[in-house]
Amino acid sequence: MPTLDIIIAGAGMGGLSAALALQQAGHRVRLFERAVELAPIGAAISIWPNGVKVLDRLGLGPAIAAVSGDMRTMSYHDQQGQLLTRFSLLPLYDAVGRPAQPIARAQLQRLLLDAVGAERVTLGVGCEGFEQDEQGVTVTLSDGRQERADLLIAADGTHSRLRDRVVGQSITRDYCGYVNWNGRVKIAPDLADEHEWAQFVGNHQRVSLMPMGGDEFYFFFDVPLPKGTPNDRSRYREELAGHFAGWAPPVQRLIERLDPQGVARVEIHDTRPLTTLVRGRVALLGDSAHSMAPDLGQGGCQAMEDAWVLARCLEAEADPLAALQAYEQARVERVAGIVERARKRCEITHGQAPEATRAWYAELAEETGETVIAGLRKTADGGPL
Repeated sequence: MPTLDIIIAGAGMGGLSAALALQQAGHRVRLFERAVELAPIGAAISIWPNGVKVLDRLGLGPAIAAVSGDMRTMSYHDQQGQLLTRFSLLPLYDAVGRPAQPIARAQLQRLLLDAVGAERVTLGVGCEGFEQDEQGVTVTLSDGRQERADLLIAADGTHSRLRDRVVGQSITRDYCGYVNWNGRVKIAPDLADEHEWAQFVGNHQRVSLMPMGGDEFYFFFDVPLPKGTPNDRSRYREELAGHFAGWAPPVQRLIERLDPQGVARVEIHDTRPLTTLVRGRVALLGDSAHSMAPDLGQGGCQAMEDAWVLARCLEAEADPLAALQAYEQARVERVAGIVERARKRCEITHGQAPEATRAWYAELAEETGETVIAGLRKTADGGPL
């Protein structure tokens, strides 16, 4: 396997995971990140077993386990707080060999950056474009410089500047129909059990509390709203109190206790599944390759899978162009299927198919855990490890 000089556009979860996997495989990596500081987007990330397996192989397993949430059960309640179902997640963990590990995005980012080395990352400089030839790729940076490398990995997120050029057509981000508020709040028994992922559903809306480590819950609120509704941080509490008026006491307490300054409000978008992820010496990775609704909790996990598979393909193929083609073949159907499943789950959860949403509420009252765990296991078992 030749040692390659690889530029990575973006130092988010996907870019850092790729950098670590490629470094450990013996390659030289340089990351260029448009943001002037590495501030995580969102409070936390749920790393499901397929992502945990990748992080374990990258040597971060013990460090991740030490700071992640201990999530043992899952429950659904209706909007009045009546329990619809509660079940253990341990059968899932036993079946796939790893637990889920919800973790603060800032913690995960710090662990990845420390493992990669901050000196590998140039902040405040984005990758604007590229030209390639038989010997390599020339990357144009936002400060006017040009950098030469053997390969370019476009891990520059859902707003990728490079995606259209790789795919050969304009790719639009599609609004999924709902707004998500997310943040962190101190664990308290009058909100939810410290080891439980508790969700409240009704009226096509959802509230979630998930243990994320550090004696905190990761919370989010989902509300179907028209695109472009005003985003006024000073009104977050008032806005949520209006959307969730009359909901269960834990929901009211959560609204009272949240700190609006620490809340992210996001209009959820995705992109349609792509049929190609590679053009010559340039490959898409993470959200640039498969921006998806968060309804399966798989966005970050799929970026981690991408990173692992990319490194293995470069190990297996002496020709880097053939390696990128192998990466595309290994990933394109996998990620397309998850993008589509995430959008379908989004449509059911958030009332875009109202009859299906009503049916789902009824099914939750009969749920033993087997159906939910089967879906989670399908995703975990489909990964590369």
